[in-house]
Amino acid sequence: MKHLLTLKELNEHELLSIIQKAVELKKKPDKFFQACFRKGLLMLFQKTSTRTNLSFQSGMNQMGGYCVPMDWDSSNFSLSPIQYEVRYASRNCDLIMARLKNHADVLQLAAYSSVPVINGCCEQYHPCQALADLMTIYEVSGSFRNVTLTYVGIHNNVANSLIIGCLTLGIKLLLVTPIINEASWDEELMLTALQSGHIQTINTLSEAISQSDYVYTDTWIDMEHFHEIEYQAEKQRRIQTMMPFQINKTNLSGYSPYIMHDMPIHPGYEIEEALIESETSIIYQQAENRMHAQKALMLHLLNN
Repeated sequence: MKHLLTLKELNEHELLSIIQKAVELKKKPDKFFQACFRKGLLMLFQKTSTRTNLSFQSGMNQMGGYCVPMDWDSSNFSLSPIQYEVRYASRNCDLIMARLKNHADVLQLAAYSSVPVINGCCEQYHPCQALADLMTIYEVSGSFRNVTLTYVGIHNNVANSLIIGCLTLGIKLLLVTPIINEASWDEELMLTALQSGHIQTINTLSEAISQSDYVYTDTWIDMEHFHEIEYQAEKQRRIQTMMPFQINKTNLSGYSPYIMHDMPIHPGYEIEEALIESETSIIYQQAENRMHAQKALMLHLLNN
């Protein structure tokens, strides 16, 4: 039995196969109408969600399965040790997707579950987002050969899973990350990444932009903290540090890379509003691909 907790679990062949299957699912959804007939997906949410919630429910339903959304804090997962609750819960479903605050809790779920566990996002990794990102690049470019991707923003969970995916597939990834989210930092991953030759850290956005086929940005402020009064000092610190790295027409310096963003978007912060709807924006395609990539992932885990 396999889980997907970071993206490290997949080798190059497996990852490419899932991406190619996702493209097929997107083109020919009717072919897979009963691919998950009567299969059940338990969805555990400790963090709010739009894309993860909608894409997993839509994807499983489109393949003939069903979903059971469950709020972590309203269930006994918040009261009893995880090992006991998940041993029961996994006897009632075929897959578990968990969007939790702490990676340690995701690991606990996987350790005691009798069915595959998918990390739907935690403070360290966001593998489902990376799958959709890589699928989108594959759709647009037709392959990963000679592709250069720049990630600009906070070094966070999204950056980590993107690094893993690029390492696995041999994609050149430039990191412009003036701020590191300490809760997300994976020292071992970064040592491997920088030694690989595929991943580089770049200090200036202008140097990265001139080399990039794709430029990817993410929110500077964690979603759950954006409006919290006690987080405002940290919010202002991040804005002040990151504003020179905003994706805008001036910073693009005449270059026209494809623009990516994992959403939700805060226009006027990490990205200029005009670029969200620009001709080079593939943001909505990237967001739509969450569902297709996750459908392919669920099929992969069920077949294993």
